Amino acid sequence: MIENLIGGQRIASGSGRTQPVYNPATGAAIDELGLSSVDEVNQAVAAAQAAFPAWSNTPPLKRAAIMFKFNELIEKHSADIAREISREHGKTHDDALGEVQRGKEVVEFVCGIPQMLKGEFSRNVGPAIDSFSDRQALGVCAGITPFNFPAMVPLWMYPVAIACGNTFILKPSERDPSAANFVANLLWEAGLPEGVLNVVHGDKTAVDTLLDHPDVKALSFVGSTPIAEYVYTRGTAAGKRVQALGGAKNHMVVMPDADMDQAVDALMGAAFGSAGERCMAISVAVPVGEDTANRLVEKLRPKVEGLKIGPADDSDAEMGPVITKQAKEKIVGLIDSGVKAGADLVVDGRNISLQGYEEGYFVGGTLFDNVTTNMDIYKEEIFGPVLSVVRANEYSEAVQMINDHEYGNGTAIFTRDGDAARAFSNDIEVGMVGVNVPIPVPVAYHSFGGWKRSIFGDHSIYGPEGVHFYTRLKTITARWPTGIKDGAVFAFPTT
Repeated sequence: MIENLIGGQRIASGSGRTQPVYNPATGAAIDELGLSSVDEVNQAVAAAQAAFPAWSNTPPLKRAAIMFKFNELIEKHSADIAREISREHGKTHDDALGEVQRGKEVVEFVCGIPQMLKGEFSRNVGPAIDSFSDRQALGVCAGITPFNFPAMVPLWMYPVAIACGNTFILKPSERDPSAANFVANLLWEAGLPEGVLNVVHGDKTAVDTLLDHPDVKALSFVGSTPIAEYVYTRGTAAGKRVQALGGAKNHMVVMPDADMDQAVDALMGAAFGSAGERCMAISVAVPVGEDTANRLVEKLRPKVEGLKIGPADDSDAEMGPVITKQAKEKIVGLIDSGVKAGADLVVDGRNISLQGYEEGYFVGGTLFDNVTTNMDIYKEEIFGPVLSVVRANEYSEAVQMINDHEYGNGTAIFTRDGDAARAFSNDIEVGMVGVNVPIPVPVAYHSFGGWKRSIFGDHSIYGPEGVHFYTRLKTITARWPTGIKDGAVFAFPTT
């Protein structure tokens, strides 16, 4: 059974509630996960609370030293972490390695935490009065992470929180929990004191306990928009600081002057990498003009048909299965709805079957043309290997289409025209924009976050925004006795 990690100990849940963990390529159960009780989550919070005073007073340079060691261990064990990801998630080994690398970059970023926690100082803001500021840790923080990046998204959260002086409780996805445990064990090996990082596995019981617990001061979440909104609403009602990242429907505009081969290759990776199970996946292509659309679909069709699909241990596979049987059924149902609504199904991925993996959760690459904005396949986040082509007559129509959508996570434009690229970057109501870059995930020393219903809360994740989320500003104004006798002052103080 996959264990909780609490207070420096590996502890199997005693709740009596369990669920299987599956290999998506075979459909077979490969492990069992205990679903933590309220008392077990409370035990993790108590361990984190007990560890906080000493850890928050540990010099930032010493906290950074542990992160340097942690970074080295991730580098050493990258292939092992990737195998854990692929075994339970199903993504290809190369894709899993890329996930590990992007998470590791956040660890590299927080190795510089002493510099980022420096405050400001002003001398003589008043007569013999100095003022200075400091960024201080919040206390116990928690993170609830999704199945699609079981190593990377946790690494977007707890290294930042811990480097800032907080303690942390991670609740990973119950669908692929082993990678989170593996990486957390590496941080323990790097010398992290007991109780600073804890991992509890579970379902809604664990989530709600963290949301309601008075000792949890801040909570980070990544997942679907309905759950993100729930987490934000319940968490803030309990007085917590919450950042909750939700769903997406990411468009890529293809202008008439775009390098079509570059645009097609970009779409293939962005739409079908990780079987489309990315919140930054491009699921809508918006070619501007009929000729552009015709050329795009003509080049896309053979590439989608030729996608190499297989299990993670197939070195030739470009795309693996989706995460669960239920996810496959939802994706197939949305493809059915697109056909029924009148979209042109150019490539049909519904009936794929791989010899030896007939029970796996595979969906083939699917391409729709002539999709309209009133169709469910356009409006909903499919979270699968389905690319919809929505034709726009003009650039302004493409921009309006994107700005009208409820989500505002990521978008891209492919063009050789600097004026169009600049206007798009300024006009689009989306948090992350790519210019000839299909998946514009910011590097670790910037911050990741969408707009509109793709995020709830005031802070994006990791980078400088992450440091601000996991700390609070304190400003001290001080005067030491200097022989000055002002007497009592009853007016509002000024300089």
